[in-house]
Amino acid sequence: MNKTTSTGTLPDEPARRSFVRTVAGAGLAAVAGGSAAAATAPSVNTAAASAPEPGLPFHAWAATPPMGWNSWDAFGASVTEAEYLDNARILADRFLPFGYDTATVDIQWYEAGATSGWYRDFAPLVLDGNGRPQPAPNRFPSAAGGRGFAPLAAKVHAMGLRFGVHLMRGIPRQAVGLELPIAGSKYRCNEVANTHSTCAWNTDMCGVKPEHPGAFDWYRAWFAQLAEWGVDFVKVDDIAAPNYHAKEVELIRRAIDATGRPMVLSLSPGPSHLDQSAHLQAHANQWRVCNDFWDTWPQLRDNLVNLVKWAPHARAGAWPDADMLPVGKIGLRNHDGEPPKHGERDTRFTRDEQLLMLTAWTCARSPLILGNDLRRLDDWTLRLVTNPEVLALLRVPGAREWHSVAQGHRFVCNGPQGTWAAWLNTGDAPWQLPLPAWLPDARRDCWARADLPAGTRVLTVPPHGARLVRCA
Repeated sequence: MNKTTSTGTLPDEPARRSFVRTVAGAGLAAVAGGSAAAATAPSVNTAAASAPEPGLPFHAWAATPPMGWNSWDAFGASVTEAEYLDNARILADRFLPFGYDTATVDIQWYEAGATSGWYRDFAPLVLDGNGRPQPAPNRFPSAAGGRGFAPLAAKVHAMGLRFGVHLMRGIPRQAVGLELPIAGSKYRCNEVANTHSTCAWNTDMCGVKPEHPGAFDWYRAWFAQLAEWGVDFVKVDDIAAPNYHAKEVELIRRAIDATGRPMVLSLSPGPSHLDQSAHLQAHANQWRVCNDFWDTWPQLRDNLVNLVKWAPHARAGAWPDADMLPVGKIGLRNHDGEPPKHGERDTRFTRDEQLLMLTAWTCARSPLILGNDLRRLDDWTLRLVTNPEVLALLRVPGAREWHSVAQGHRFVCNGPQGTWAAWLNTGDAPWQLPLPAWLPDARRDCWARADLPAGTRVLTVPPHGARLVRCA
């Protein structure tokens, strides 16, 4: 998310009381309702990640990397129900046949006054009487009357899609200040909250005291409501980095499991740390390997290094996540820099860079989450993200190996369905390369969807570009 300046703490006592009075007067009615060069890096063999192995029950909910659309890159914190539904319908009509099946409402759907990706500090939030965030009815009319996201989720399910929402870690500060009771618990929000554990870039929430007996009550009650609404995918933010809140991750895992509903769990932001990989695999379906990813070449170059580093830790149901794909029309009401920089635009990535990005994400089996406004979809972008010969790499079994050199990265996947090979050029000049002697002839250009001449043994990769081939 765009980072804004925050004190990182609750207001002092007089200011806190003033904040509560302001909320009570104006909003309590709502309470009712690295460098990518990586020269000469060793090969990374991910055969173990592809081998059959026992998984945890929730891993079955994301047996292959999740695919879908998220509102953040285009609309920031301000997406409306109408805009969300427009994009969901297009996702169902044009993308669902290719595996894109999840439509997610990103941050601050409970903030009635959100207008962009910039947050209003200590804005009044729409909560229920137990402190749980509720969709703002002015933005999500179907939520009026305390119905929450249930009507919207039902519409999305009728399209054949899964319904996703974004959450911030912890308890709303507003609920803490109002000392609201936790549903089904003898404790109140202020008793469970850790007011010293706050987000550096958003003032909505503070963390919980994981050791407090009411901490699980809070998450259990919140996720029970999400389950009642029909939520299928949850993106929890301010939890994976810069500090990994392992105990809150564990509480969330327990809370999801207690609902009996299969909700895929995504953790943000990144970069996550490799020494947390086992814990991440044991509790989440996906986790970010980078901070917020936007359409600049340095970020893309560096994210390739993240993907290669995390490749051995991908498992069925537990996926390193390189973040959303900023393709097509983005930034309608979001800004990835100080205002007014980088507003509405077509992606700044060149076409070669977009091919490189999709090649890297699919080879590394990152979730594929579109970040654009699908209402303004162009044909080239549609073909880019729905190429079946490329998307196949998300699902095929086999031993996977990455090797990094000064010019970029090489990927090979050997399995029962054949051999794929990819070269990703992070340099500024064309990369002409002979195929290694141990690799069969290149016979199929996956991006061109065309056969190559017989005996092809030399490929040219454009600067900031990629080649992905099937070998004989």
